[in-house]
Amino acid sequence: MKRWAWAFLPLCLMAPPALSDPPEVGPSEAWEHDALFDPELLPVRRSEVDGGPPFDPGRAPFSLVVRDDPVPNDVFFVSTLPGELLDLQLEASDGRTTLRFGAGRVVASSAEGWIWEAPSEPGLAALRLEREEPHQAISLNVFILHPIDRVRSGVLNGYRIGDYAGRPLRGDSVYLPPPGFIEVSAEDEDILVSPHFTVGQFLCKQPGQPKYLALSRYLIAKLERVLERVNAAGYPSESLHIMSGFRTPWYNLSIGNRTVYSRHLWGGAADVFLDTDGDGFMDDLDGDGRSTIADARVLYELAEEVDRSSVPSTRPGGLGAYPRNSVRGPFVHVDARGRSARW
Repeated sequence: MKRWAWAFLPLCLMAPPALSDPPEVGPSEAWEHDALFDPELLPVRRSEVDGGPPFDPGRAPFSLVVRDDPVPNDVFFVSTLPGELLDLQLEASDGRTTLRFGAGRVVASSAEGWIWEAPSEPGLAALRLEREEPHQAISLNVFILHPIDRVRSGVLNGYRIGDYAGRPLRGDSVYLPPPGFIEVSAEDEDILVSPHFTVGQFLCKQPGQPKYLALSRYLIAKLERVLERVNAAGYPSESLHIMSGFRTPWYNLSIGNRTVYSRHLWGGAADVFLDTDGDGFMDDLDGDGRSTIADARVLYELAEEVDRSSVPSTRPGGLGAYPRNSVRGPFVHVDARGRSARW
């Protein structure tokens, strides 16, 4: 995957380009918040984040809003189309903040934040918002998408995607085809999408390199809150095992699933279980010495508590507990479809 870095003059000397949407900011005007180009700034990887006890939920230390949604954690991800403008909004009462960006460009800055323009081609970028007093930071790993119109006959750069339904379920816009797909090479699977989850955990199981996926920020925000609730309930764990995350429509059909509206096809669902001993099966959460549907129900109830809490950065969704079968252990389906569903 490409890592983008554009050359810049210092922002105080650079007049923004003429754009119809963002406000014009002349070179003589004072910038309310600093913006600094840092060509060495790269996306945050799992190896760069301290793990281990005690569990740290990694909540965002100050208010940051992207696309009208609050950023929930101190490491999070954003997906954007090439050349798209992102409005990064701060609370007006918050202290002075510096935006460091490793690619793209800042086209405007004010007391409310910045407008950042993504690079013009798919790839990776990094943003970091920092405060000195007290020292606080939020890191955003940015995935610049391959637009869906680059999919030809159900194939993107040799990788089978398949076809999305021509009509959204119940007219709900969340079932429109995704705007594009994140490219993930083997070397980039450890890039974080949040403090405790990597992009590689959500990849489709179909073969091919590089792989492509869609991924919902609402799902990731919900899984972080579920993991936080799991730890608070006395089950220490640094992540959840993602048994199944994104599925391409092609792969979904190939494994016998006939529904064309599974939230897995949008990267908005995950089949998860707790696996702290690494044996590939749900941990014994109810203390009976076995891994059964009862353990899945324990996890289900904790996820249910999160769904009922109406956290602003998440959306309600589906929950289902599944028993063991001949090829895998029990698990819980979690999604963020925007409405409650139970089975």
